[in-house]
Amino acid sequence: MVLSLSTLATLACFGTSVVVAQTSHPTCSLTQKCPEEAPCCSQYGQCGVGAYCLGGCDPRMSFSLDACVPAPVCEDRTMPMKDTSRIVDVSKYLGDPSKADWVSQGIPLTYDDNVILTMPPNSVGTVLASTVYMWYGTVKARMKTSKDAGVVTAFILLSDVKDEIDYEWVGTELDIAQTNFYFQGIPNYENSQNITGLSNTNTEWHDYEIRWTPEQIEWYVDGKLGRTQLKSKTWNSTANQWDFPQSPARVQLSVWPGGAASNGQGTIDWAGGPIDWNSDTIKKDKYYYASVGEVSIECYKTNSGPGTNSGKSYTYNSWLGTNNTVIDGNKNTILKSLLGSGLDMDADYPSASGSAQTSQEVIPGLSGGGPGTNGQAAGDAQGSGNSGNNNSGSGSGSSDGTAADCNNGFSQDCTSGSGSGGNQNQGARQEHVLGASAFAALIAVAGMLWL
Repeated sequence: MVLSLSTLATLACFGTSVVVAQTSHPTCSLTQKCPEEAPCCSQYGQCGVGAYCLGGCDPRMSFSLDACVPAPVCEDRTMPMKDTSRIVDVSKYLGDPSKADWVSQGIPLTYDDNVILTMPPNSVGTVLASTVYMWYGTVKARMKTSKDAGVVTAFILLSDVKDEIDYEWVGTELDIAQTNFYFQGIPNYENSQNITGLSNTNTEWHDYEIRWTPEQIEWYVDGKLGRTQLKSKTWNSTANQWDFPQSPARVQLSVWPGGAASNGQGTIDWAGGPIDWNSDTIKKDKYYYASVGEVSIECYKTNSGPGTNSGKSYTYNSWLGTNNTVIDGNKNTILKSLLGSGLDMDADYPSASGSAQTSQEVIPGLSGGGPGTNGQAAGDAQGSGNSGNNNSGSGSGSSDGTAADCNNGFSQDCTSGSGSGGNQNQGARQEHVLGASAFAALIAVAGMLWL
């Protein structure tokens, strides 16, 4: 059953067990590391503890390489996605991949024996991230995309150091799957390539597959090869490196508003135009949504690096973040509480009475509009720590840098409209993470829906 927005709004009125501070976040970049008291640099260029230190924590920009919690190694998994029983909200996940397959932000629901990723009006949508990482291997997702102008569906691999392999679908192009890849968030929009001639991606199920090895990436649709990218074609003679994804990555599935007014014009154009929060789809279903059927992960099979999964966790021994700096070891991946970090895995709340309140930032704040970085690493090239610059999508759009600086809320739209979370945020070409106060409300929604 598709829930109405009034039901969601009612549920959102309830509180949550995690209260985070409404203070400014320390920011981070390659030249501006996080302070020791907030040691972890999240995927979005902000520093904190807890969820900041789990999936997406960038060791290169954190206080030290060991500030991030070690990432769970690859495991072969087949995930039917018939319900949300193996999905845990980010506020409740402490790093144990045996307890869940996915960490969520937003509102994933069950509908017709599948999981749907919802995007109510003026919200930033929903993202799922796998609890285990892949260091090469094959991942396949059976999906129906969302539709309409400004609505983007995504299925990607994204590493903590911003290596990225993408599938994205624009809601006005239901016969096209866009593919892309990035090395450590370095912008190169010439890497984009379309797979065309698909039957309706919104009404029909398709199997999308990424096969990733140390030598190449292949994108398949319904078992048919759509694109091949060789590592040998990515040599960067200026930087003396391979600009090829090569570090352990999480699988991410999402729906997000590329056409929100707060995004750069290039992103809006690429996404098919401005999003209509009063469209026929919204009137009928109360939100935009993408459907997810079975997802499977098959790990790369090798006895020596790169690409092994013989230990318990992945860590880095150098800020370079390349293949030869990844360690497949046996370090713990589980925090005792959201006050912990890789520097203190056993940090806990001062009282076990049930009210987990803290003045520290424990859940990353919202910054951006999409599933991955698509060329925008946390912080800018000069290291100012500004995580809010606009970037284009994986299509041909370009940045115009006009977004307002208002990144604390659940709604992406920086205009005066009222969204699911009240406050507004700036738009950038990055995955959505919910802001502090509004995120707390949505946590309550998701938690009650799963009861």
